[in-house]
Amino acid sequence: MYLNRIFAFLCLAVLLAGCDSLTNREPDLSGIRADVEVESLEGALFACRSLEEVKSFLNRHSYLQKVYFEGYAQDTSLASRLYEQIRNNELQRFKNQVDSLFGKPQDTLEEPLEEAFRHLKYYYPDFQPPRVETIVTGFLGNDLYVSDSLIIIGLEYFGGPKATYRPQVYTYQLSRYQKEYLVPSILFFMSDRYVRTDPQDRTLLADMIGYGKAFEFVKHCVPQTPDSLILGFSERDLVRTYNSQTQIWAFVVENKLLYEKAEQIKQKYVGERPFTPEIGEDVPGGIGRWLGWRIVSMYLANNPEVTLQELMKNPDARQILQQSGYKGQIDE
Repeated sequence: MYLNRIFAFLCLAVLLAGCDSLTNREPDLSGIRADVEVESLEGALFACRSLEEVKSFLNRHSYLQKVYFEGYAQDTSLASRLYEQIRNNELQRFKNQVDSLFGKPQDTLEEPLEEAFRHLKYYYPDFQPPRVETIVTGFLGNDLYVSDSLIIIGLEYFGGPKATYRPQVYTYQLSRYQKEYLVPSILFFMSDRYVRTDPQDRTLLADMIGYGKAFEFVKHCVPQTPDSLILGFSERDLVRTYNSQTQIWAFVVENKLLYEKAEQIKQKYVGERPFTPEIGEDVPGGIGRWLGWRIVSMYLANNPEVTLQELMKNPDARQILQQSGYKGQIDE
C-alpha cells in the first residue's frame, strides 16, 4: 500500500511537471493593472425589512431578474419569494456561515481575480475587468453568471463540504462547488469570447479541441492553479487518465469517434457524466475534454512560435491535431 502511494505521487509529479514544461506561462506583468472591487449584494438584500424594500432592491438591480434569477425572469412573485427567504432564520444562519467560510472578499475573490485578469490583459491589452458582485439567496438564483461586463457569484453554491447546505447537483459534481474552483470556472466561461471554432465542423474532434483551447486559456491566466481545479478531475483521476491515455486514445481511434457528428454519441465523451462506461469504469466522464487539452498542450509544445492569441483564433481542429503529433503517447 505504501509503495502504491509513492508510485501514485511520483506519477502525479511527472504529470504536473510535464504539463508545466509545455509552455512558459510566466509573463512579465509589471505595469499591468486590472483592478477588481467585489460588491456584496447579500448585505443589502438581507438588510431589507419589508416586501417593499425587497422590491426597491430589485428595482435598483433590475438586471438580476433577467440574468441571475433566470427561473423567475418573467415571474412577478420574485420579490415575495426573496422576502420569504431572507426572513427565514435558518437561511440567515446559513448566510452567516457562508460569510465566515469565504472570509474577506479581498482575500478570497478580489486578489485572485485581479491576478488572473492581469494575465488576461497581458495577452489581450484591450480587456477591461467586468464588474463583480456576490449574492446569497438560498439557491434561488444561478451559481454563476458571467458576461464581458458583469460577473455574479451565488456564494452559497461554493461553500464547500463544511457548509450546512449544498447545491442540488449530482454527487460527482459536488466537489467542484468549492471556492477554490471559482476563479478557474469564471475564466472558463470568459474564454468563450476568445475561442474561435468552425461552425461547420460538428465533429467530436472539434468539440474536444474547443474544450482544450478553453482549458489552455484558463491555464495561461492562472498558471499556478492545479490542473485538477481547471478540469474538475480529482488528482487520482488525473494520474489514472494520464497513465492510461494510450489505451484511451486507441479506443477513440479504433471506434472512429474523432469525426463522429451525432450529438448523442459525442455527449458520451464530452458531456457531464460520473465516468465513461464505453471505455471503462475508471475513465472519468468528459474524457474527451481532457484529450482535447492534451492535444492542444502538445500542439503548443511542438509549435513554440504559436502564441495564445493565435491558438485561440485558429478554428482548424484537424490542423491542431495533426501538428500536435499526439497519438496517445506519454511524455518522455
